[in-house]
Amino acid sequence: MSLFDQVLTSGQVARNLALAGLLTFGALAGGCQIRPLYGTTATGFGGTQTVSSDLAAIDIESIGTDVSGRTLYNELTFNFERGTTAPDKKYRLKVLEDTSTASVAVEQFSDVPSAYTLTMNASFVLSDLETDKTLMTGRSFQSASYDFSSQRFANLRAQRDAEERVAKAVAEDITARIAGYFATHQGS
Repeated sequence: MSLFDQVLTSGQVARNLALAGLLTFGALAGGCQIRPLYGTTATGFGGTQTVSSDLAAIDIESIGTDVSGRTLYNELTFNFERGTTAPDKKYRLKVLEDTSTASVAVEQFSDVPSAYTLTMNASFVLSDLETDKTLMTGRSFQSASYDFSSQRFANLRAQRDAEERVAKAVAEDITARIAGYFATHQGS
């Protein structure tokens, strides 16, 4: 057998092995249960249920009166209800948030802070409204920095923007985690 014939047959063997591997991967991947997070899920007796309807059925307790607390409440409300009319509430969400500020940079010759980091820590409890049974608990946190200058109103606006940024990020995290809970616990 010539060298050319040996290369040709070894190439065919490699091609056959690659094809067999691809078919094996396809068979294994076909068994995966991947579905969209906000898609429709079939329940028993021919009914359907969506994560969106479960999220819209959450009653959010008042979070706070400061900018970050109000923003967190508003963002969670919008994320859950998506601007539609709210159905009857089946769940309760209680969120405890704490916001702290720390200086992270100091002017070289004046010992005055030139930048701050604002951090929000939030603990939440999702419970069934009817039985008061705790369904899920969790914690979320986010940080944002802002510059500090000699202009008083610019400093107030920068701090408020940082509070809104951390509240929106925490609301997105809480929404995703609760949506994940409903996606894995539907029909149970």
